[in-house]
This record gives sequence, C-alpha cells and structure tokens, in this order.
Amino acid sequence: MSPDLDPRALLRRMFDAAIAAAQSARCIPPHLPAPPTGRLVVIGAGKASAAMARAVEDHWPGPLEGLVITRYGYAVPCERIEIVEAAHPVPDAAGLAATRRVRERVRSLGPDDLVLCLISGGGSALLNAPLEGLTLEDKQAVNRALLKSGATISEMNCIRRHLSAVKGGRLAAACHPARVVTLLLSDVPGDDPTDIASGPTVADPTTCDDALAIVRRYGIALPTAVREVLESGRGESIKPGDRRLEGHETRIVAAPQLALEAAAQVARDAGLAVHILGDSLEGEARDVGKVLAGIALQVARRGQPFAKPCVLLSGGETTVTVRGNGRGGRNVEFLLSLALGLNGASGIHALAGDTDGVDGQEEIAGAIITPDTLARAWNLGLRPADRLADNDAHAFFEALGDSVATGPTLTNVNDFRAILVR
Repeated sequence: MSPDLDPRALLRRMFDAAIAAAQSARCIPPHLPAPPTGRLVVIGAGKASAAMARAVEDHWPGPLEGLVITRYGYAVPCERIEIVEAAHPVPDAAGLAATRRVRERVRSLGPDDLVLCLISGGGSALLNAPLEGLTLEDKQAVNRALLKSGATISEMNCIRRHLSAVKGGRLAAACHPARVVTLLLSDVPGDDPTDIASGPTVADPTTCDDALAIVRRYGIALPTAVREVLESGRGESIKPGDRRLEGHETRIVAAPQLALEAAAQVARDAGLAVHILGDSLEGEARDVGKVLAGIALQVARRGQPFAKPCVLLSGGETTVTVRGNGRGGRNVEFLLSLALGLNGASGIHALAGDTDGVDGQEEIAGAIITPDTLARAWNLGLRPADRLADNDAHAFFEALGDSVATGPTLTNVNDFRAILVR
C-alpha cells in the first residue's frame, strides 16, 4: 500500500465500483429469455426497475410493451415501456393507481404470451395494492409502523405479503396462463426471492399466523381492518405447488456479493488485502457498528484475525428501532456507532452507504468516518452519543461535511460497508 494513499478517495472508489457492478445495462442482457410465440409484456417495480426496463428495450430483438413503477426521481426514458413514478418507502396513490394498471395489463394474456417481470429493492412500497377491505391509509400506517419497529426486512415482508393483492405470488397468479420470467436485483440478506419486493411472482411458504407472530414479537400496532385480515386467514398468500405458477422462472441478475467483489478488486489494485466478512449481515445498526469496531481494533492492535493494512467489507441490511426524533438511516447509524466504538483509534477509516443512494428517507447514500471524526464533532459542540440516541446521524455527518451523496444510482443491492485499517 502506498504511504500517500488517500483513504477517503479509495473508499469512495470502492463504493462507486460496487454500484457500477450492479447496473442494469451490465446485468440484464445475459439473462433475457428467448422470445415467445405470442406477446412480450414487461412489468415491474423497484428503485432500479426503470433502468432495468431500458436495458430490456436496448437488447430485446422483437416487439414488446409494458409498464414499470419506480421511485420518484428514478425514471429512465423508455420508448415502449411506460415508466410511472411513485413514493417510497411509504406507498402513495400514484403507486396504487399504477399497480392496478399493471394487473389489468396481464389479466387478458394467453399461454403463448410471456410476462417479463423486473423487480428490485423498493418494490414492496411501489407495487401497492391492498387486499379487499383494506385501504391505502391502512397500508401506509402499517409501513410506517414496520419501519420504526426494528423488525428485519424478512419479517417486514412477511407481514406485507399477507396484506397485498399482488405480493406473495399473487401477481404471478394474475398472469396465468401466461408464462412469467422474473429478473431480480437482490437487496435482501440471503437473496431469497420471497423477500425481494415481498415476492410478487414467487410462491410464499409463510402464513398469516407467521405474520401475527411477528406483530406480537415487536408490539406493532395494527389498524383494526388489518388485524382482521390476518386473524381470519383471509390474507393467505399463494403457496408452493400452486398450478398457476407452474413453468415460471426466477433469475437473480445482481446481488450484494457481486458488488462487494467489485469493491474488493479496487482495494486489491491499491495493494491492500481484502476480507469479505459477509454479504448478509443483519441486526440493529448500532450493534453491528459495535461488533465491527471490535474486529477493526483487534486487527489494528493485534494483527488478528487479519494483518494490517487491509480492508474489511460487508453487506446486508441492518435495522433501526426508532426511539428518537432525528434524521437517521441505518448506514449512518451504523457509522456513528462504529466511530464511538473506535474512539478515535488511529489509522482506521470507514464508509457505509446504501447502493440505491438513499439511506433512510434522506437523499444521501451514507457517510465516511475518519480517526478524527469524534474530535472534530466535539470541537463543533456536537455530542456524538446524544446524536446516536436521537437517531440523528444524518445531521451529525452533514455538520462534519462527511456525508456521501450519489444521487439516484438506478440500482439497489443493499448496504455497503468498508473499513480500512492501515
């Protein structure tokens, strides 16, 4: 490693490489299916769905049509596939109306037709169709409660699958008898298709009772109509073995591991050893920060379990149980906890960010910490521990000038964390 290496610049190059590795123009073309004898209808939802649609248009040899739903500000111009923008992470009326139109497009298809479904992270909020008897307001209330609960993404999506007319395999069932091929950009730990956008085109082995157990576990307050749907079993999803899903294919075209490997190559090119700790780390963001601080300190002080200089990489999706009133996100909460755990240890820098460019509800991807992060904060009159307690890490890093902003990245393979130990 060169002694004049700029840690900030290196960490940002690694983050940019991770994002570039998961771009649709690179990932979609190798996975396109053979043309059908009938029509090709493209549908989808997620923060990357518009970019995915553009990649399909650019590489599909024949006629096609379709509609996909993406987050506000994430649209990409397409000629034959309509792009609709809607709200994330709390669904809105635009997403509701667009989802109804998606269902209408697939209802009249025949066995010679093919539905190409493009799904990425964010699809749970964007593909929004409450079950009969529920309202948009019910779904919004549930989403807000879930985001504050501390539940894992898998647990959140279990509940969502049992309250939706399209999730949990219901969208694929609506396409019957047409064949469905689903291309997924994974943003969930373990890359389970049932959890990516709550699995609109795959069978769901979980039940309403499973969803209720999660509600009880976290003390989640539910609207009366929502609780009735779960307790009555009326929200049961499409189960494995359902004949309407026979012959369907699901292909993961990009995942967190791919992004981590791209970042690792950047670090190796700079002469550093790289250790990928995992692509599916979960848990409370501040707890993960404490654990990784301990590992980084052991590397720095003892040369265990790795010798320095090196980079520790990880991905996955942490959670935040919101108890304060600040502006937070799971990546910046992780970083602030990491900084407190490191307590100014020399030679350790880190970057954490969401590969979609949005951490929490802020148009900020994440932030960077340096050995002097805490000292600079105290000089500005900031109290790092108090900011962490108030879930106010975005404001903390903005005050230091250490936020990382990318703008819409048009992809989403979850969180990226890099710790450089020199």
